[in-house]
Amino acid sequence: MAAMKETITQVAIDLFFQKGYFATSISDIARGCGIQKASIYYHFASKEALLFTIMYSTMQDLLTCLDRYLARSTEVAERMRAAVRSHVSFHLERQKETFIASSELRGLSPDHLSILIEKRDAYERIFQELIHEGVAQGVYAAGEVKILSYAILTLCTAGAFWFRPDGRLSVDAVATIYENFVLNGLTAGQTRWSLAPAHLNQRPAL
Repeated sequence: MAAMKETITQVAIDLFFQKGYFATSISDIARGCGIQKASIYYHFASKEALLFTIMYSTMQDLLTCLDRYLARSTEVAERMRAAVRSHVSFHLERQKETFIASSELRGLSPDHLSILIEKRDAYERIFQELIHEGVAQGVYAAGEVKILSYAILTLCTAGAFWFRPDGRLSVDAVATIYENFVLNGLTAGQTRWSLAPAHLNQRPAL
């Protein structure tokens, strides 16, 4: 039974990645597994429950991967480097699941969405704490920590949309490029000007 549940999950991942969640039917998944449609419901209450299972396990694995990478160092810059490598590598090696997790949130029920958002927020806070620590130690330039964390994670997540396993660069090579880019940005000199909200509405002088 466990083997069939895993088969259903893997077939669903492939189909959600190829066709999209909403364009994939339970019949498509059953056909891909070589079973009757009704058999799907023995393992999953609905297609949405299957989507949630994929997303939740992916998020949990992402958190576990990050913890494992962070345990390798206590130095703040190296911990951020490890965090970026973890995030990039995970998204490239688990490309289908992370693509689904990023693009199919609208398919979740409000309750399931709330659970995923709570997990995501906990993950984001780890990056924010790393930035706070680096600023406090004078390793990183001061800035809007939440915005910086969103920028880093958005940048590092994007690889799941374009990476090709048979392409020119390996996962390790791509992760190294991202590491250097993020660390260089965080350690840049202090910005000597601020953009107040009022400036957003000012027209440049002609």
